Amino acid sequence: MELSLLALLLVMAMAYANGANDVSKAIATLVGSGVTNYRTAIIWGTAWTVAGVCLSAFVASAMLKTFSAGLIQPGIAPPPALAPAILVGAMGWVLMASRTGLPVSTTHALAGALVGAGLVSIGSQGLAWPAITGKIGLPLLLSPVLALVVSFLFHPVVRLVAERWEGACLCVMPASRALVTIDARGNTRTLIQTSVLGQPVVAVPAQCERAGLKGLAIGLDSIHWLSSGVASLARGANDAPKIMAILLLGSASASWPSVTVQCTMLAAVALAMGLGSYIGGFRVTEVLAEKVTRMDHAEGLSANLTTSSLVLVSATMGLPVSTTHVSSSAIIGIGVRKGLVAVRWATVRDMVLAWIVTLPVAALLAALAYVLLSRLI
Repeated sequence: MELSLLALLLVMAMAYANGANDVSKAIATLVGSGVTNYRTAIIWGTAWTVAGVCLSAFVASAMLKTFSAGLIQPGIAPPPALAPAILVGAMGWVLMASRTGLPVSTTHALAGALVGAGLVSIGSQGLAWPAITGKIGLPLLLSPVLALVVSFLFHPVVRLVAERWEGACLCVMPASRALVTIDARGNTRTLIQTSVLGQPVVAVPAQCERAGLKGLAIGLDSIHWLSSGVASLARGANDAPKIMAILLLGSASASWPSVTVQCTMLAAVALAMGLGSYIGGFRVTEVLAEKVTRMDHAEGLSANLTTSSLVLVSATMGLPVSTTHVSSSAIIGIGVRKGLVAVRWATVRDMVLAWIVTLPVAALLAALAYVLLSRLI
């Protein structure tokens, strides 16, 4: 098997593992707050994740450069087996964690695998430690704390808006050429209506779901769905370039040999990440949705807004934060605001332990993979 084919298969396998573990981070609030069931939420998250992978081609060049350039000392050519070993080590741990329902960080796993395989292949002096700790380690360390604080402080604002919005909806009525608001008491108000021929807005039902309303109803459910989709979009845009960048490890320009190669890799990552999300996303979603803290509409919305904003901004800036850490910490922050007893600390303990062991386990697996692959490649 040629290295190019091996690399493509490993990238797809890593993307599959990422999808299986990480799709839960954006859709768990939909299930936890009772908006929808697991299967529908996973399909929703999968679709937006694939869209995020495609978006990464335009907005995540900084992230691609972070993981491909500057992590190895100048003048050192990475051995052919280094990149495959990193992918094998990170993928192995993420798949194991997904099978047990533990939400772990792909970014963490890739960083640990890079160090483990790098120490075996090029030695400690070959790794650019200031870049590894500053460009990867520091954002990973700070992002959980930042997410918890942001969700804790931001939630009262979302709660206030949600309480005013609850029971109300915004109705787009094409047949009447009108935009109508309906409050919780059933009072209607026409915001916009064109003067062209059409039925006038009369006798509008008091609730969006009542028979006779022919139009698109936008309520609190709709906003929650959208926030989950945007969080999934941000996750895809954040994680895809990290996985693809391993193949460019040591490159000074962080550029692909051709547009064809780049498009092939992007399509492979999108396909594999989508399959992983759809096929293997249930276990971790269950943990975040039901076993950390109970959530209602406003709480789920707060967690999603925190996750999507932090992850998307970080992706465009090239800061490799962990979607897992951000999303999980945002959910924990929501629980803490309700009181310490509202959080299932046993589940949080297991999650934190999984985060801690990710680095050494991924490093060990990658080191072993390098020893084996170096004899075959």
